[in-house]
Amino acid sequence: MIAAIRKLPRTVWLLGVISLMNDAASDMIYPLVPLYLASVLMAGPKALGIIEGIAEAVSSLLKLFAGVLADRTRHVKYWVLGGYTIAGFARPLLGLTTSWLGVLACRFADRVGKGLRSAPRDAMLAHSVGASERGLAFGFHRAMDNFGAVIGPLAAATMLAAGMSLRHIFLWAIVPGAIVIALALFLKDDAAPRPARKPATFSWTLREFPPAFRRYLLVLALFTLGNSSNMFLLLRARDLGLPQVEVPVLWAMVSLVAALLSTPLSALSDRLGRTRLIVSGWIVYAVFYFILGVQHGYTWILWPMFAGYGVFLAATEGAEKALVADLVPRESSGTAFGWYNLVVGLFLLPASIVFGWLWQMESPMFAFGFGAGCAILAALLLKIWVEPARAAI
Repeated sequence: MIAAIRKLPRTVWLLGVISLMNDAASDMIYPLVPLYLASVLMAGPKALGIIEGIAEAVSSLLKLFAGVLADRTRHVKYWVLGGYTIAGFARPLLGLTTSWLGVLACRFADRVGKGLRSAPRDAMLAHSVGASERGLAFGFHRAMDNFGAVIGPLAAATMLAAGMSLRHIFLWAIVPGAIVIALALFLKDDAAPRPARKPATFSWTLREFPPAFRRYLLVLALFTLGNSSNMFLLLRARDLGLPQVEVPVLWAMVSLVAALLSTPLSALSDRLGRTRLIVSGWIVYAVFYFILGVQHGYTWILWPMFAGYGVFLAATEGAEKALVADLVPRESSGTAFGWYNLVVGLFLLPASIVFGWLWQMESPMFAFGFGAGCAILAALLLKIWVEPARAAI
């Protein structure tokens, strides 16, 4: 495994290091946003749902736009660089906001940056390796991303323990953000020859893609409908009595588990199959959501539960993207990743809004139960509806 990782191309390594630093910047503030909304700006779960839903939906539309351009030009570096630059400057501005609308604006800009970079970056990764190494490459990238998500919350927890205010912690996120921008300047566009076939004409009906890919997107939409913002998980942990200073540490633990397991689990999908790994991960997710919704007052159980959530992330994040590359022609991979991100992001809007509404109007049990139900149904459909169609390609 170590030898295989060391042989990965320069582009994979550079994108991995960039993601590590970017997530360190992002996750310095990500676990603190729900606390900031609740304790400083006095906003509730419905405001959090609106903020995250709108931000992710806009981001996803831009991911499709950037993905289409990635298939029609080899100059994708500047979309990636521009995306990281916008996000790097938007995050620290959270420290200057005085209302939840200001938080919405900052999260909106941050997600715009992500929208511009995500699909071209994923296409870069897919083009850098062969089909037999896609799981390994995407898993390694997710591992580096998650290692950054360990560093960021631990830095935030250290700052909180030292008495630093939430606003000042947000402002410090400019430092790793600047490092990301500097590293992105060293990226190079794909130097490989152009594919023999030109990308198919773009269609909102996805008629240029195989049926298995279209089915996969529908199943992802169902799963995402029950997969609201992770900020609700942190809000639930705080609601169950976890001390504020331990919230970023809890999220760092999730990221550490995901970082340690992403590469081996995603590489396993190269041998055992993508759908088998994704289905297993979605089942773990459903169990986690169900338990989190019904349990009361035992904060110690949050630690093994959230570790299990890290296993879910490790098993699915890389494998889901590798499956996208498996299902579509190489010359259309950028557009395909754009569609993948569009579907996931667009359904985060109703997912986050519905989740926040169910929580506030009914109870956390209803909200988390809804998420668990969507995950189980999506796992069944992936196995019995998408996998046979994929085998026929």
